[in-house]
Amino acid sequence: METFLSFLITGLATAGIYAIGASGLVLTYTTTGVFNFSHGAIGMMAAFLYWQLRFDWGWPAPLALIAVLLVAAPLFGVFLEAVLFRRLQDATETTKLVVSVGLLAALIGLANWVWPPESRTTHVFFEGRHFSLWNVNVSYSEAIIVLTAVAVAIGLRLLLYKTRAGIAMRASVDDRSLASLNGSRPDRSAMLAWAIGCMLAAISGVFFVGPIGLDAVAISLLVVNVYAAAMIGRLRSLPLTFLGAVVLGLVDAYLKVYSPRWVTNDFLGGNFINAVPVIVLFCVLLVLPQSRLRAHGSNRSREYFPMPTMSGGLFFAGAIVGLVAACVGLMTDSDKITMSNMLVYGIIALSFVPLVGFAGQVSLCQLSFAGIGAVFMAHLGHGGNPIGLIVGVLAAAAVGALVALPTLRLSGIYLALATGAFAVALDRWIWKLPEVSVFGHHVAIFGTASVGVDRLKVFGVSFAGESAQLLLFAFAFAALALFVVWLRRGPFGRRLLAMKDSEAACATIGMNLRGTRLAVFAISAGMAGLGGALYGGLKGSASPGQFDFVSGLPLFMLVVVGGVGAVGGALFAGITLGSFSLIPAIFDTMEKFLTNVFGVLPGTLGITMGRNPNGVVHQFRDRFMALWRSPALLLGLVGTEVALRVVAGFGAFPTFGGITSSWCWVILSVVALLVFANVAEIRQGRRLQAEATVEEFADVPLEWVGITTSFTSDHVRALDRELVLGEAASHVAR
Repeated sequence: METFLSFLITGLATAGIYAIGASGLVLTYTTTGVFNFSHGAIGMMAAFLYWQLRFDWGWPAPLALIAVLLVAAPLFGVFLEAVLFRRLQDATETTKLVVSVGLLAALIGLANWVWPPESRTTHVFFEGRHFSLWNVNVSYSEAIIVLTAVAVAIGLRLLLYKTRAGIAMRASVDDRSLASLNGSRPDRSAMLAWAIGCMLAAISGVFFVGPIGLDAVAISLLVVNVYAAAMIGRLRSLPLTFLGAVVLGLVDAYLKVYSPRWVTNDFLGGNFINAVPVIVLFCVLLVLPQSRLRAHGSNRSREYFPMPTMSGGLFFAGAIVGLVAACVGLMTDSDKITMSNMLVYGIIALSFVPLVGFAGQVSLCQLSFAGIGAVFMAHLGHGGNPIGLIVGVLAAAAVGALVALPTLRLSGIYLALATGAFAVALDRWIWKLPEVSVFGHHVAIFGTASVGVDRLKVFGVSFAGESAQLLLFAFAFAALALFVVWLRRGPFGRRLLAMKDSEAACATIGMNLRGTRLAVFAISAGMAGLGGALYGGLKGSASPGQFDFVSGLPLFMLVVVGGVGAVGGALFAGITLGSFSLIPAIFDTMEKFLTNVFGVLPGTLGITMGRNPNGVVHQFRDRFMALWRSPALLLGLVGTEVALRVVAGFGAFPTFGGITSSWCWVILSVVALLVFANVAEIRQGRRLQAEATVEEFADVPLEWVGITTSFTSDHVRALDRELVLGEAASHVAR
């Protein structure tokens, strides 16, 4: 009985931390309409700041708590609302989601920069002091957590239902315009909600300092447990949220002492308990009442992904293969490995394009599917046997379909949470399973730490060399890029776009939404599995850290920043992520600084996505199309590239720092391309301006065009300009 009561107290203390964090998450969502994926990272930053003040600088605990909880955390919430999330009021749910995930990745990178991973001394409040309750020792720290959770519950109830500020916060999210007409100030209400939400996140983060120590990723991902409690309350009910936190806390405590050892150690593995909150979250998402099918909202998305042409796709694929074939003879083995990294990251990033870009289904577990491909390649691809690659792709596709099957009814943040929960479950449990016996064969997924992966060998042709490996990746990326273009242009691609635009309309005309979702998840997962299998061969081994949830966030951010609706966005993500290992080596004296910068950069770029939902590639496309329409400049570019290649072949480029002669050629080639593209865009702008000047002095007024004279493309551009339809005018110009 004493054991039962002892773990009851422990479970309630854990539940108190979950409840405080979940209440802050529910508060910001119910009052601002933004689901904050970075909620746990905000608590993590507060925990590190408290450690810095309390333990490293020696501040008294009350003063450190005041500085962190009552000053820093609320001010950070005000900053987030005023600078970041206020600009997303009219954005789509997907854009809000991407920005908050970007903030999560950026804060983890910033914490690892400011506080590098190392052992830090911490202790709980009033460590060593306790009192007796029902013959059970209760620590002062556990009592403080429970009492704080109760105080937070009472305080939030009074705030939201008994104060004018709370009622104004609730009214703003229901109808912002109507609340303004009744004298409310929605911006001020949202700012207050974010300040309180960040303060509650900070409280939960500070309470975590003692029990689990200081680890940026571990504390940030404890928010997954908070998500489960918030989802039990359906992101609306604070009482149900607190009830869910109590259930999770007690289950976590009692499983550690009462679960059968043969289940946790032999059958499910010793790490199963760590995955229980994630499994609860996944199950809660599945049993939630099904949401209505989405119709197109009143605020239309600013996304614009033009239809790719097969000729353009062939040119793009040929350019990738041609560029790699041209430079492979100039590169050192180290350079070839760097470029191989870029292409293999690009292959995995391509899996986002049909799923997220075309279908609008946000997935946070693509790198987990890549891990599945790598595992099968490791165990079945001995000696480079292509059977391992084929089975890895099919297995990843099958698992993708299995993940999609129970989540077919989910969308938006619920789908993102479900896929994120799947990825975290793999990290905490599946990847750490002990050795199992399958048909007499002993299999350990990753063994003790990692498992070897052989490079591919097809029909006696080995790709073990760095040159052959690089060419293989170039052909694989080009083939997958053409497949994505073909998919986009075909009937299945049109179904995906229709489903993204309006599920309600698709259901009305009889489209099989479930079959379409299932198919695109399987295709996307299979593509990621292919990339994972090739990535394992490139590295020579595969380990859980290469495919965990946090490692997948930068790739997701970069492909969205590049343009998730185009294959160029995947190439942008691959080049950017692959170059992270190159640039610090170039500047040896700044290696540590640049490594930290690149740890923060992907998340920071993801935050900027709200300003440009079309991605970087969309902007470059306009310039390259202008270059494509200028034969003289295009011929000049080809001549310049040939000349640079000849000069590079004679080794005339200097080698300094980490920049080899081959990379000098690549950098100068990119610079030449950008210069010619900019010149072409400037010339096109001047030509359009000259045409516009002629139109202004035309004899026929625009009002009579179509009546006294026929419409021309010049008239259309003039009308667009008069109606301030700049984006439409640019589409016509293209």
